[in-house]
Amino acid sequence: EIHIKEPIEKEVNPRLLPGELLLCEASTVYKYIQEDGSNRGTYGKLVCTNFKIAFLDDDSASDDNEPQFKNKIVGENDITLQCVDQIYGVYDEKKKLLTGQLRKYPEKLIIYCKDLRVFHFCLRYTKEEEVKRIVSGIVHHSQTPKLLKRLFLFSYASAAPNNTDGRNQTVMFDTLEDWRDELERTKGNVKYKAVTTNESYRVSEKLPLYFVVPICVSEESILKYEGRGIPIWCWSCHNGAALLKMSAFPKEQDDITSQTQKAFLDGIYKTISKPPYELLKMDDLSSSLPSLQDIQIAYTRFKQLFLIDNSTDFWATDVKWFSLLESTNWLEIIRRVLKKAIEVAECLERQHTNVLLIEESATDLCCVISSLVQVMMDSYSRTKSGFQSLIQKEWVIGGHGFLDRCNHLHKSDKEEAPVFLLLLNCVWQLVQQYPPAFEFTETYLTVLSDSLYVPIFSTFFFNSQHQKDTNMSGESLKTQSAPFRFLTVWDWSVQFDPKAQAFLNNPLYAEKPKLDKSQRKMARFKHQRQLSLPLTQTKSSTKRGFFREETDHLIKNILGKRIGKFINSSDEPPNSFREFYDSWHSKPVDYHGLLLPRIDGPEIKVWAQRYLRWIPEAQLHGGGTIATAAKILDLMEEVQSLQVKMDEEHSQAV
Repeated sequence: EIHIKEPIEKEVNPRLLPGELLLCEASTVYKYIQEDGSNRGTYGKLVCTNFKIAFLDDDSASDDNEPQFKNKIVGENDITLQCVDQIYGVYDEKKKLLTGQLRKYPEKLIIYCKDLRVFHFCLRYTKEEEVKRIVSGIVHHSQTPKLLKRLFLFSYASAAPNNTDGRNQTVMFDTLEDWRDELERTKGNVKYKAVTTNESYRVSEKLPLYFVVPICVSEESILKYEGRGIPIWCWSCHNGAALLKMSAFPKEQDDITSQTQKAFLDGIYKTISKPPYELLKMDDLSSSLPSLQDIQIAYTRFKQLFLIDNSTDFWATDVKWFSLLESTNWLEIIRRVLKKAIEVAECLERQHTNVLLIEESATDLCCVISSLVQVMMDSYSRTKSGFQSLIQKEWVIGGHGFLDRCNHLHKSDKEEAPVFLLLLNCVWQLVQQYPPAFEFTETYLTVLSDSLYVPIFSTFFFNSQHQKDTNMSGESLKTQSAPFRFLTVWDWSVQFDPKAQAFLNNPLYAEKPKLDKSQRKMARFKHQRQLSLPLTQTKSSTKRGFFREETDHLIKNILGKRIGKFINSSDEPPNSFREFYDSWHSKPVDYHGLLLPRIDGPEIKVWAQRYLRWIPEAQLHGGGTIATAAKILDLMEEVQSLQVKMDEEHSQAV
C-alpha cells in the first residue's frame, strides 16, 4: 500500500542565506520517510544551492511543528555540500556509486552524510530534464574538486552583514597578548617566552604568527630549519613541568644532512634538559600511536555500522553488533589514545618531567594528545570557554590541516583522516564518565562535530593561520578590497537561539567553590598534596581493579576468553603506569583536579548520541540524555523562580 500525499500546489521557496544562490531544482521528488519497506514519504522539491542540498515539502512552510532544539542555519532536511559523504544511484534495484559524469540517470538517489544521516529520494515521478539537472548538479557540486575561494565561506563573508562580536570569552590566540596571558595563567612565564620571530611568516607558513618556546632557544635556531626541531610550548603543569611539541625532521635524508640535524637536535635537547628545566622525556607519536591511515580505515569501517538503509539492515547487524564493532578497531584506537594521554599525565604530574611530543608536522596526533592531557589535568579546559580556547590554541592556530583532513575541497583522499573527530570521541569518553567535571554537555560535542561541515565559519576551513590570512583580503573579487570578516564557530548564537543553547551547558556542573584569602593558602597546599600521588606500591582497590586475584575464578574463566582480547590488544602498560592508574582510581574523584579516564575493556563506549541519533530503532521514545537534560533544566528554572519569590517575600518582610 503506497500512501501518496497529493502534490502541493502552493510554491515553497528555500530560505537562502546571504550570498547563497539557487543552482538547480526538481519538483515532485518523493522523499521516503524511513526505508522500512512501506514506501511512506512525502512529495516536495529538491534543490541544490552553492551552500546546501535541501528538500522542501509543504511541512517546511509551516512553523507549527518546530522542534525544541533547532539549528537556525541548517534545517533537518538540509545537507551542506561539505556534509555529503557519498551519493548512490539505484538502477533496477542495484546501488551504484555516483561520481563525475553520468551516462544514465538513476530512478532513486541515496545520499549518505558525514553526520550519518541517510536520505532516500525517488525520482520516478520527476520530469526527465529536471532529474538530469538535479542529479548532475548535486554530484558536481558536492563530489568534484573545488578551489578554496569557491567555498561558500567566501560568498557568505562578502554578502553577510557582520555585526556579531566573535570575542565571546574564547581566547583566539591570534595576538601576542593572548599567549602571554596563557603563560601567566599556567605559571609558565618563568621558563618560557612568547616569540614574534614568525611575524609576516618569515620562519614558516606552517607555524602561527606567535608561539611560545623555552627562553634559552635563540632566534637563529628557530630560523635555521623553518621551525623544525624546535620544542614549542603547549602547557605548564602546577608543579612547573611542561608539555611541549616538536615537528620532526623528514626521515629519508642523506647522511650529511641527517648528521647536522642530529647535532642541532642534540644541542637543543642539552639546553632544555639542564636546570631550571625539568628532565625531558621524548615521545615519538608516529611510532607509539596508530598512523593516520589506520585511523582513517578504522573510522571508515566504523561509520558503515551507522549508515543504515532500512530497519531490516539494522536488525541484521544487531545480532553481530559487538563483533562488528570490535573488528572496526575504532574503539581500540580511542583506548590507545586515552592510554597515551594518561602516560603523559603521569610523567608531568608524578615524575615532574617535561614531555616532548614529536610528530612529522606536529599538527595531528600532537594536537589530540596535548588537548586531551590539558582536559585531564587543567579544570579550566573543562569549562566551555576554556575548551574553546584550547581548540583555538592547539588546533586552529596550532595549524591542524582541517581543509585536508576533512577533505573539504575533495582534492585528495590520501590526506583525509578524522583526527579532530578522534579528539571529540576521546573527550566524550571523559564527559560521559565524569559529567559533573564539565561545564558543557555531550550535546555540545555533537553540535561541534556537526559544525565541521558548516562552511559559514572560518574555524574549520583552513589548514593554517597563514592560509587564512592570505585569503582574508577580497582583492581577487575586484568588487571590494575590504578584508573578509569571517564568523567564528564559537559564536553559538549564529546557529542556535538561547533556548537551544541551554542544552549545550551542563546544569549539573560542579563549579569551583570560591574561597576567601585564608582558605586559599590552605587549599593550595592541600591541592598539591592531593594531586601528587604516592610513589610506593599501594594496594589497589578490589572494587576498581579489573580482574584481580580476588575475582571469582568462574567469572574469570567465562569472561576472560571474551575480554582477554581487550586487555592484551595493545601491550599491557608497564608497572608504574598501572600503579598510577589504580592508585588514582582508588581515591574519590576531585572534579577540579586530575581526571583519568577508565580505559579497561568495556569502559570505552560508543558515542551513541552522535552515531545512533538518526536510527529510529535505537531511540528511547521520550527518553535518553536530552530528555533528562530538559527535565533538569525545567527543575532548575522552578528552583530559581521559587528563590526569586522567597527573596521578594523576605525583602517585603524586612
